[in-house]
Amino acid sequence: MFEARLVQSSILKKVLEAIKELLNEATFDCSDSGIQLQAMDNSHVSLVSMNLRSDGFDKYRCDRNISMGMNLGSMSKILKCAANDDIVTMKAQDNADTVTFVFESPNQEKVSDYEMKLMNLDQEHLGIPETNYACVVHLPAGEFARICRDLSQFGESIVISCTKEGVKFSSVGDVGSANIKLAQTSNVDKEELAVTIEMEEPVTLTFASRYLNSFTKATSLSNVVQLSMSPDVPLVVEYRIGEIGHIRYYLAPKIEDEDNN
Repeated sequence: MFEARLVQSSILKKVLEAIKELLNEATFDCSDSGIQLQAMDNSHVSLVSMNLRSDGFDKYRCDRNISMGMNLGSMSKILKCAANDDIVTMKAQDNADTVTFVFESPNQEKVSDYEMKLMNLDQEHLGIPETNYACVVHLPAGEFARICRDLSQFGESIVISCTKEGVKFSSVGDVGSANIKLAQTSNVDKEELAVTIEMEEPVTLTFASRYLNSFTKATSLSNVVQLSMSPDVPLVVEYRIGEIGHIRYYLAPKIEDEDNN
């Protein structure tokens, strides 16, 4: 038997919004430690990794490991039926071919349940190597979303350059070029407004802007986003999900032609 209960259904809604543009379907791997999801996006360019720890749920039970293949479009339709302040419970029997979502209003006067068929998905688990990154940048998630949106109007690529002075985002295209520089903030009372950089060496990498824009769908989950970069390895864009876990996106840098000459 698997059962996971969240007092705020809005968390699950936001998680789904954060991944459904990149993934049509995904396997939710449930164990006694929590729920994990790991999948390549539809075009096999980026990787999505999510972890919701069992201790972050109000009630969590998982008698044996269970993998639930879900169509995220269908799941999204079901979650739209829940009010943001509803209590949501996900339930599945061992070896079940369906998962049930139960929504309860805070005053318990309305309870609705929705059953969804599960899918058999062949998904290979990719080992994500532990990496010490040359640059780790923390910045306000809303700011990062705005930068990605603004720069993607100029070109299909966004260059992220990290030095000890700060982090620079730039893009070049038919319209012209755009550069946005963020200096490290020296003293900010609110952590969510700070820009901090931990750096071992300067890094400059180029990424496809449409993927960065897709990642920023997770902005509603967290005030802060963490970007981890090293030469020749995928960028990691991480959003914390409250006290319960995180969602990470991995995106390989673009190889520029100049490097090959």
